[in-house]
Amino acid sequence: MKIEDAVVVVTGAGSGIGAALARRFAADGAAAVVVSDRDGTAAHAVAETIGATPDTTDVTDPAAVAELVARTERAHGRVDLFCSNAGIATGVGIEAGDDGGDEAWRLAYDVHVMAHVYAARAVLPGMLERGRGYLLNTVSAAGLLIAPGDAPYSATKHAAIGLAQWLSVEYGDRGIGVSVLCPQGVSTPLLMDPLAADHPSARAVAAAGAIITPEQVADAVVSGLAAETFLILPHPEVATYWSHLAADPDRWLAGVRRMVAATT
Repeated sequence: MKIEDAVVVVTGAGSGIGAALARRFAADGAAAVVVSDRDGTAAHAVAETIGATPDTTDVTDPAAVAELVARTERAHGRVDLFCSNAGIATGVGIEAGDDGGDEAWRLAYDVHVMAHVYAARAVLPGMLERGRGYLLNTVSAAGLLIAPGDAPYSATKHAAIGLAQWLSVEYGDRGIGVSVLCPQGVSTPLLMDPLAADHPSARAVAAAGAIITPEQVADAVVSGLAAETFLILPHPEVATYWSHLAADPDRWLAGVRRMVAATT
């Protein structure tokens, strides 16, 4: 997947990883970059700095996602790379309670799973007709491992990995590339705000390894797309953790419990 001359859509691009991806794609010579975010003001601010197209879209709305793709195809003729990047943290467990626990589960599922479904549903027909295209789904190391302190995040990120595997198997021999971006700690508001508030989930992420910049994530993405690697791991140690989990789940889970206990 070459970025030069590609038409790229990035959702959740008003800040953090999405903004860094949009900036990097523009710098690497993309023919067009659509900077999409639910926060239209943030999308406009990022787009203005790189000469990109701003867009306001709620990725949990299938009709809105379909229209985003249709607008891009009308304006630029195609979508070569769709980066489904929006994400949220919830900080809740399995309790319903008065804190909106059930609503947090529904929203996490909509943002972390169904948004990828809506994107693929909208963009794949054009890609398949041309015989080429690429889906980059931002997931998280939590999709391979776990996010202590955030049950909806953990569960839905695992589901996102399963969906991406299915997409790769179903469409990989028809010219469609699929990658999942699985960083660990990144210095974005999604992590740094809860960390400042001393949330246990954020503390566990910080204890697990280095916190890198969104620009470092973008570097890993460009390399991963060039190699068409399914798993893009800006934190290489995640592969080691994942192998340990597969080799001995009981030992690995016990280790995570000890790490969480040490940060509380």
